[in-house]
Amino acid sequence: MSKRGLPTGIKMRHDAHYVEELARTYRSIGRIIPIEKIAPNPEQPRVDIGDLTELTESIKQNGVLEPLLVKPKSDGTWMIIAGERRWRASNLAGLSEVPCIEFDIDEKNIAEIALIENLQRKDLTVWEEADGLAYLNQRFEYTHEEIAKKIGKSRSTVTELMSLAGLPESIRAKCLKADISAKSTLLEIARQFDEQTMHEFLDNIEKQNLKREDIRRAARPSKKTSSYNPEQESNKNSKKNNDFFHYESADKEFKLEIRFNKSGKLERRDLLRALKEAFDNVKNQYN
Repeated sequence: MSKRGLPTGIKMRHDAHYVEELARTYRSIGRIIPIEKIAPNPEQPRVDIGDLTELTESIKQNGVLEPLLVKPKSDGTWMIIAGERRWRASNLAGLSEVPCIEFDIDEKNIAEIALIENLQRKDLTVWEEADGLAYLNQRFEYTHEEIAKKIGKSRSTVTELMSLAGLPESIRAKCLKADISAKSTLLEIARQFDEQTMHEFLDNIEKQNLKREDIRRAARPSKKTSSYNPEQESNKNSKKNNDFFHYESADKEFKLEIRFNKSGKLERRDLLRALKEAFDNVKNQYN
């Protein structure tokens, strides 16, 4: 055993930096615990445990190479903070005990650690990842920037995933039914102006069996399609040229201008997408 209590030879995977930071921040004890005295966290953020075949075989051959993170309970058992897949695979592999790192921390920190540890994995579904980030934002009031630093992702990635978490339930259900799970496709759906447009966009994907590049083109129609006509707009304070849109509020309190880099006539869908993206960006700046 090392001075910190971890069994000699134990190695961490890609999230070792986070476990080591926890050990410096909180009182921790390394120990071997009988497997029957360990139970899952009932608030585990991960929904789909996934196929354990490969992990089970690895544990049979090499043992558990990364300790579970656990919290002691008053009845002499331990609750898993992070490592439920390893625990389940160890059961399947026939192990009687597993290496653990024990942290005596409160419920808030348990939830945070479990989420962050899971979000650093590579096999989460896009929905699990998006919902996990949204949970961190809502429960702990972390900003997008703070979440990005904690989980080691860019702020733009966090913002994109948060936009997926915010998709209407009817849209999410439709995506799941159609087995649409590619992040790039889901983002194109999320960028549509409203729920009705999202449904129409999804219907078009299914009806025409569109592939990734087709979906991208459908979301960004070429300038040769019917153009946006400012004369048809009811708001007399909005003006538009070929490459920019200008709006001045009726009470003269603010002005808005959007400039486009492309040439040719500005299309209505281009403008709505730009306004929605700008709106979402401003909204997320204050989260």
